[in-house]
Amino acid sequence: MAQVLVIGASRGIGRELAQQYIDNGDRVIATVRRAEDKEELLALGAAAVHLVDVGLPQSVSGLAWMLDGEKIDYAWYVAGVLDHQRSTNPPTQPEFDRVMHTNVLGAMQVLPQVAPMVEAAGGKFAFISSSMAQIGHVDDDHSWLYRCSKAALNMAVAAASHGWPGVLLLTMDPGWVRTTMGGSDAPLSVEESVQGMRATLAGASAADRGCLLHHDGRRADSW
Repeated sequence: MAQVLVIGASRGIGRELAQQYIDNGDRVIATVRRAEDKEELLALGAAAVHLVDVGLPQSVSGLAWMLDGEKIDYAWYVAGVLDHQRSTNPPTQPEFDRVMHTNVLGAMQVLPQVAPMVEAAGGKFAFISSSMAQIGHVDDDHSWLYRCSKAALNMAVAAASHGWPGVLLLTMDPGWVRTTMGGSDAPLSVEESVQGMRATLAGASAADRGCLLHHDGRRADSW
């Protein structure tokens, strides 16, 4: 039975990750932003659910205390937000802060709190990124702030992989998924994406440290 942490399990990919690991018989700890989501996940079989808003540094700061004593085989940082601006419209400071705090700052604050627990289990820590962050494959300027945030996340994880050699750190592209964020036209169901990502993380090796992997196991050639 694996010990699993899902940060950002309120809905979409995070909720499905928690559900699939629970269905597999694993022990799941999750974080959510709202009390009602906490009760739903506990009803699904999560071992523990903590209220954490990764966009608020003061909320993230207590995560290590909440998880004290845990050894984590698989940790997932799923929390993320999207923007819909193009490069012809500069982001406002509140919008910049909203996207960057959740997608980058939250991850950078979570990592040193959770990494020791993953290291204690010889485990793996994946951060949900996006193929939209690949600088070598930029086909348009849609959601340019989101693209920048995920590119920054990729760098943060790649750099941190040198600071935490006992943890297999990597970023993961879930693909274009039919979620609230991805929309109804996306080709992948959330179940398919999560099944692929779980298998990809389970099979990831030291050669994948700091890399961006696609949900189907392919390594991104640029990130």
